[in-house]
Amino acid sequence: MTDESRPADAKPKHRGKRGRRRKPRSTRKKALVISAWTAAGVVVLGGTGLGYVYFKLNGNIKGVDINAALGTDRPLDVDNGSQDILVLGSDSRSGDNGKYGKDEGAARSDTAMIVHVYKGHKKASVVSIPRDTLITRPECAVKDGDGKTDPGGERQMFNTAYEVGGPACAVKTVEKMSGIRMDHYVEVDFTGFKKLIDTLGGVEITTKQAIKDKDSHLDLPAGDHKLGGEQALGLVRTRHGVGDGSDLGRIQLQQAFIKALINRVKDIDLFGNPKKLWDLADASTSAVTTDSDLDTVKDLASFANGLKGIGSGDMKMVTMPVEYDPADRNRVIPLEEADRQVWDALRADKPIPKSATDKSAGDKGAAGKVVTSE
Repeated sequence: MTDESRPADAKPKHRGKRGRRRKPRSTRKKALVISAWTAAGVVVLGGTGLGYVYFKLNGNIKGVDINAALGTDRPLDVDNGSQDILVLGSDSRSGDNGKYGKDEGAARSDTAMIVHVYKGHKKASVVSIPRDTLITRPECAVKDGDGKTDPGGERQMFNTAYEVGGPACAVKTVEKMSGIRMDHYVEVDFTGFKKLIDTLGGVEITTKQAIKDKDSHLDLPAGDHKLGGEQALGLVRTRHGVGDGSDLGRIQLQQAFIKALINRVKDIDLFGNPKKLWDLADASTSAVTTDSDLDTVKDLASFANGLKGIGSGDMKMVTMPVEYDPADRNRVIPLEEADRQVWDALRADKPIPKSATDKSAGDKGAAGKVVTSE
């Protein structure tokens, strides 16, 4: 969207507090809020205190200045009360992540979701973007490239945007695809995700059939399970254990797990266990990389507080409408008309119409009902 298309009465979104001033929340209550929604934003995605606690947790958070990196070449930031957050799961194999594969010096976005929070912050839509989607990737500054740029081009896999230009290129690519400005960015890697699940004490799911995938080291019989961090990571990474072995089936498993994770966060009682509360706040803040508007405890707490009323039943989860690429069945391509329906609905802060996903390969896979949290 260009400046010429700016509505006459549109105003930039205000990030300040709205409505009447509330009494400050206690340290423990803020910690619970940030832990809950940072954890939920992980799968991939979904405040704190004084003195040592503040500085310790503040120092955990890694920030990226997306606004400075992208400048003014971005969609209009319309103030309609909604928020859009890009949540990425990184597949980096560096450091503690080395056990999941060889470190080849680059990471890609293993999981990508646009979380649209509607006006009033009572409901949300989540749109998963398949990593194997062939798109036209924009020109991006190369990550750690001393000012060099990558020209982008047609038929580029979506997850190469992060590999080429890091968070800024990932955000730029999503904004070019959707025409929607991302208000925030949240990223978690394998190790951070696993630690969060273990700190929560595991997440309960039910599998309707056995899932076995040697690549993700997952072996679950049909039935009820309480997944620790390693098994949970295996579940959200698996693509060969269910369905047609594609990324589309994996996305359906991820969406089911997110709902289970949100239910777990809402069910857990941390107020009587200060150590567990601290551990969860520490794990949550250590796990994430955010945009620079969220890279302090105070800002992340305020953001998380605005999302606390959204439960798993308040979230509509879909996959960006795609079809298999006729030239390469291991890749998918956007269904352009259906995609426009999705992006237009979110831009207008309206529900995604059912007709937008009726013909999409992404919401018809066999993996959709394999995992539940009921």
